[in-house]
Amino acid sequence: MALRLIREIAQDSSRVIVTTHARKRMRERRISLPQILSCLVKGQIAEGPAQDVHGNWVCSLRWRHAGDFLRVAVALKHDTAAGQKVIVITVMYEH
Repeated sequence: MALRLIREIAQDSSRVIVTTHARKRMRERRISLPQILSCLVKGQIAEGPAQDVHGNWVCSLRWRHAGDFLRVAVALKHDTAAGQKVIVITVMYEH
């Protein structure tokens, strides 16, 4: 169910929030927002889901891109005004 929800939310990029930490890692690792969105829409759950201390559900998704696996850690957050959002916590390549 978490995977289905993440894929549904990621169809609307305005509902995907990238944290400052994740943006820093994107620059360091040369990972683009389109790559992240593709991982969210096409990837498979690699770890989780589990509930964090804030009550959000967190997991990481894995997707093969250009021979390497891209991993994106996310949290599902319910926003009363805007509905569900996907918060990108960090991104990395697995070689």
